[in-house]
Amino acid sequence: MAEINRFKLEWECRRGMRELDKMIMPFYKNHFDELNETQQQAFVQMLSYTDPELFRWVMHQEAAPTPEISELIEIIRSKIER
Repeated sequence: MAEINRFKLEWECRRGMRELDKMIMPFYKNHFDELNETQQQAFVQMLSYTDPELFRWVMHQEAAPTPEISELIEIIRSKIER
């Protein structure tokens, strides 16, 4: 697996949209290490998208661009909704 810069990744988890901040950062801090390599790479890739795109995916208003990101969105939703 490619080395993940944890400092950069944590910084990228900080979003400009409060709704995303309340989902992405807690998920990263509490569950990122539980993900397999493919899921971790999808998480890194997901963070490269804009807040409006992420919000539409999380709220099921639009499909994510890849099956891996779609699966990850569902994992995030399941962990946060507990």
